[in-house]
Amino acid sequence: MPTEQGNAQDPHRPAGTGLGRRRALLAAGAVLAAGAGAVADEAARGDRAVGRATAGAPAAEAAIPFHGARQAGVAAPQQPATYLLSFDLPRTSSAAGRGALRKVLGALTETLAAAASDGPADPRLQGGGTTRLTSLVGIGPALAARLALDVPASFGELPPFPGDRLDPRRSNGDLLVQLCAADRWTLTVVAELVGGAVRTAGAVPRWTQSGFLPHTPPGTTPRNLFGTKDGTANPDHAAAERWVWGPSGGHGDSTVLVYRRIRMDVTGFASLSESRRDRAIGRRTHDGVALSGTAEHDEPDIYAKNPDGSYVIPATAHVRLASPRFDGGARMLRRSYSYDDGPSDRGLLFCAFMRDPAQFTRVQNRLAARDALNPFLRHRASAVAYVLPGAASAGTLGDHLWT
Repeated sequence: MPTEQGNAQDPHRPAGTGLGRRRALLAAGAVLAAGAGAVADEAARGDRAVGRATAGAPAAEAAIPFHGARQAGVAAPQQPATYLLSFDLPRTSSAAGRGALRKVLGALTETLAAAASDGPADPRLQGGGTTRLTSLVGIGPALAARLALDVPASFGELPPFPGDRLDPRRSNGDLLVQLCAADRWTLTVVAELVGGAVRTAGAVPRWTQSGFLPHTPPGTTPRNLFGTKDGTANPDHAAAERWVWGPSGGHGDSTVLVYRRIRMDVTGFASLSESRRDRAIGRRTHDGVALSGTAEHDEPDIYAKNPDGSYVIPATAHVRLASPRFDGGARMLRRSYSYDDGPSDRGLLFCAFMRDPAQFTRVQNRLAARDALNPFLRHRASAVAYVLPGAASAGTLGDHLWT
């Protein structure tokens, strides 16, 4: 569960209206006390206020474009809600399998582009403004090998890790689709449309999983169910070009998604004292500042020591073991979500994007061996996917796979 500069949040998130309601109640009380004349004056002022509000109303939000060099599910800011869907393709000959994959990717391109447009055809997506939908489609390593697809040489299955308790029914898959939006309604409708289109094209559902973020002001880092900030040390643009997006050439606009469904012992972790929680993470819970720093986005100094010679950030702290300093500066783009599937099954949907999945393997091996959070975590599902480059306006996702 690596949890290291901030996850850029979609700025078009619903704002609270509590202040407006309080003001309305206060105004109503004043009107009742002032009498009929004041009511008339208040009504007149209200009419003028409505006129000003209408004149200054913001324009309707534009849809987030589906078409582009890179898929919006990675390239656009993180959205508050997510829905992941995994599918398998029938095991047939290589030629038949490629034909089936072309058909499925064509169906996905058409369905996702329509759902993300300014005017989606489904009436359930109309009337509430644009959907602000973002999505990504990825290919699993087993399918890539089976059909000899053009994927980076470094792309492959993740190895088993110590402590894993993976449920194969919730793991892996030939195709992975991630939908993101501001609300669950949009995701539920689009997931239904995607599932129907893909099944008609010949794929079989494998698993689904929904996730969410807390209400977080734009520009701030969301928290997970442990109460800690998750995604503080995400890469800037230059670092992302180096470590997240694929190598130059045909894979330059692709990336790799590593997904882990991690059950969290929220109650057990909360029972620790605040100082023990901070030392287990390596950051202060209340503001996300590394124990060696003074501001949230200060780079954690994993070599800083106390006067007695001990590390300021303990040797078993999560932040220390996940530090890019152990990996030549390599960083992942972390966009995790929380999930709640019942009182005994809550946790983190770890979603991270990187050029080479071997980076995750190195980090997870360190965490599995020494992480102070291990008593409170259980990895229950896993998947890795080659996230395709985006589709041109007249193209289809995966057009480059056949070269």
